[in-house]
Amino acid sequence: MTKKFILLVEDNNNDELLTRRAFDKNDMGDQLRVARDGVEALAFLLGTANQPPSADGLPALVLLDLKLPRLDGLEVLERLRTNERTRLLPVIIFTSSDEEQDRQKGMGWQVAGYVRKPLDFNAFVAMVRELGLCWLQTDGKVPSDKDMQA
Repeated sequence: MTKKFILLVEDNNNDELLTRRAFDKNDMGDQLRVARDGVEALAFLLGTANQPPSADGLPALVLLDLKLPRLDGLEVLERLRTNERTRLLPVIIFTSSDEEQDRQKGMGWQVAGYVRKPLDFNAFVAMVRELGLCWLQTDGKVPSDKDMQA
C-alpha cells in the first residue's frame, strides 16, 4: 500500500515553499506532492488522453488554491466533482482569497473546508500539523482529545 499524501495545487512559488517548509517542520515533507496549475492537477488526478493518472494513486486530501493559471481552482473542483474517480475526494480550498463569492461557490461543490492561508509562519505550521493529523493519520476523521494526547 502506498503511503498517504496530500496534493497541494499552488502556482505561487513563495506559497509552495512556505507550505513545503511547514510540512518539513512537521516531519511530513515526504507526504506532500505539488501541482503548479489546474491542468497539472487534473492530469495528476485523472490522467490525460496520452497518460494515465499518477501511479501514487489518489491523495488523502487536495489543498486547492483558487487563483491558478490555465484552469482556475473552481473549474478544477467542478471537474473533480463530476468525475466518478474523484467525486468524493476530500478537497480543502486553500487560498488567500476572502471573497464570500469564492467561499459560496466552493461550498456548493462540497469541499471539506475553506482555509485562508495564515500570514504568520508559526500559525501556518500549526495549521499544517492539524491537517496532517486529520487527513494523513486518522483517515479524515477529526482527532479526539484522546488522539491528541497519544
